Amino acid sequence: MDLQQWTLKDVVEALRRGQVSSVEITRAYLARIEALEPHIHAFLHLDPEGALRRAAEADRLRTQAEDPTSLPPLLGVPIAVKDVLTVRGMPCTCGSRILEDFVPPYNATAVQRLLDAGVIVVGKTNTDEFAMGSSTENSAYGPTYNPWDPSRVPGGSSGGSAAAVAARMVPAALGTDTGGSVRQPASFCGVTGLKPTYGRISRFGLVAYGSSLDTVGTLTLTAADAALLFPLMAGFDPRDATSMRQPVPTITLPDEPDLRGLRIGVPQEYFREGLQPEVAQAVRQAIEHLAHLGAEVVDISLPHTPYAVPVYYIIAPSEASANLARYDGIRYGPRVEGETMWDIFYKTRGRLFGPEVKRRIMLGTYALSAGYYDAYYAKAQKVRTLFRQDFEKAFQRVDLIAAPVAPSTAFPIGTKTQDPLSMYLEDIFTLPANLAGVPGIAFPVGFDHQGLPIGMQLMAPPFEEPRLLAVAHAYQMTTDWHTRVPRFASQGAVGSTP
Repeated sequence: MDLQQWTLKDVVEALRRGQVSSVEITRAYLARIEALEPHIHAFLHLDPEGALRRAAEADRLRTQAEDPTSLPPLLGVPIAVKDVLTVRGMPCTCGSRILEDFVPPYNATAVQRLLDAGVIVVGKTNTDEFAMGSSTENSAYGPTYNPWDPSRVPGGSSGGSAAAVAARMVPAALGTDTGGSVRQPASFCGVTGLKPTYGRISRFGLVAYGSSLDTVGTLTLTAADAALLFPLMAGFDPRDATSMRQPVPTITLPDEPDLRGLRIGVPQEYFREGLQPEVAQAVRQAIEHLAHLGAEVVDISLPHTPYAVPVYYIIAPSEASANLARYDGIRYGPRVEGETMWDIFYKTRGRLFGPEVKRRIMLGTYALSAGYYDAYYAKAQKVRTLFRQDFEKAFQRVDLIAAPVAPSTAFPIGTKTQDPLSMYLEDIFTLPANLAGVPGIAFPVGFDHQGLPIGMQLMAPPFEEPRLLAVAHAYQMTTDWHTRVPRFASQGAVGSTP
């Protein structure tokens, strides 16, 4: 079977029709992982025995079912999960030495709901440590490499999930998006990344980074694939205090790519100095394509966009400094021994946290400290309100907002690790959606001259994920960027030829 051309929807249909068994499809993906993983390093943990065991059970249930329509909708479908979401019985390291070998006793709600729908988790994907990064270079277990060019980053922090999907190691993977960590790697790897509205999918079982920003999202090949996963994960969860009591929508994708009556806003602040010309050109051509499908394009302004980086890098590290205080060498993971409890605490955190995590803890602790709280954290929260107002005002005029995902295509590994500010600026176009809590979707709209994918994002009013998915689907019905596959040599080496 040619997995390079199989989407999640294709896998579901093939299983439903009996064209392939779950054991066969799971073995095929595991074989592809075995061949390509040494070159990509998308995974931190694999469970091939458990995956095949669950695949055999899925096949047994399908064979014995008297009414096939009663079966779970994704029965026997293999997926991967970012290693910041708990999966019972699998390690959850968050890409950090401080959680090395930690195995949680419960499933994250998003994971459990997909398990209830029949999926098989084949493994946990690589991530920047505690999801703090834009390149997956901050993982304590080594970087992930972009399948289109292994000298380039896959984006972050969900780089492992994006790379695994782009390389067709799995048909879909879960990621998380705190400041762009689903959409940016989706753009860099040429796949589709959905970041839902804040509170739409439960955060229970997600190891917290920035509690007011974290969202669970999906990495898939197409918007139609994301539409299969999203409604199964969405919905209120009493175990998450930020979970919203909103009905789960029924996703109905259009049969025809007709966007008449849709108004798409284009913010002038996103087409700024420093934007790679090929990125700007591809995104503008994609917007023109949406106009050709019937959409009306409207110039808008999101005036506080330039403040996204400083506001985010006060709020997120402040929340991280509180959330990561629990990792002390006493309750979780390995311990660096010392003479006293405080000695253990200092040595464990000092040696087992990576440099980026320590940098953000220090930034956040400083912003929350006496004498500086009002000057930094409180003021950042006030400016965050202005971001929400920007989007509210824009959505009075338009139905969606279209913009670049990142200022450039995937950059070479190692070029930004010694310059934190340069790395932080990679998130300037994705941060506003997190600060405002609105949903967004990223998908491929072209390639640059080096054969690297270019992504565009659409943003919508809160809880309008169906609109995002429908428009992205309409675009993908009439283009083929999302069908391009990285070429692999016989032993799994990759090249970038769109």
